[in-house]
Amino acid sequence: MLLTLRPDHKKHVLFLTKQTPQVLQDFCKLGLDYLQKGHNMKLYHAAAQKLEVETDVIKNSVEGLINLLLESCKYKLSNEDFRDSIIALGFSQDNEVILSKLYNAKKKEISSILSAIGFKIPEYHDIEWRFEVQTASRSLLKQVIPLITLDFSLKNNGIIDHVLLQTDPLNLLHMAQELEEALQEGYSQHTRQISRAAK
Repeated sequence: MLLTLRPDHKKHVLFLTKQTPQVLQDFCKLGLDYLQKGHNMKLYHAAAQKLEVETDVIKNSVEGLINLLLESCKYKLSNEDFRDSIIALGFSQDNEVILSKLYNAKKKEISSILSAIGFKIPEYHDIEWRFEVQTASRSLLKQVIPLITLDFSLKNNGIIDHVLLQTDPLNLLHMAQELEEALQEGYSQHTRQISRAAK
């Protein structure tokens, strides 16, 4: 099976096909550094000056290389299929050997990350809510106890489950604040880097 890349991904990888084996090895080091720590713009800038290209070209090529490894692991390419895919993209024999060594070295690690990411958790489908207020009881004639009842519909593998939750307004406000903080964390630089590496 030959790996088929999206046009934009292929464009980023094609820059690497024109590089010498030594330069490709440097890109492999940048790719491994990216997997561990994220983008290192200082190194990208230095590489861009050395190769006389824009920094974005280096950044895109590193992402293209990592995406190539991710896609190969996602489809569980054998060593022969990976080698054939690399040659079909236009890499020389020497560069193919370098990339095959990188693929073999990181295949198990990347595959385990992909399988962990593949774990499916229930997804939000719908919500219904009801606001209730108890205004009095036999013992307390003047009281107000507000309650909010929530019915969450969660979809898991096509099956919809209902989760009932009853809370007071203060707890609901606290939950909303915690979810806001989690959402903001999802927009952080580190989370976006992990997300891009996993695509």
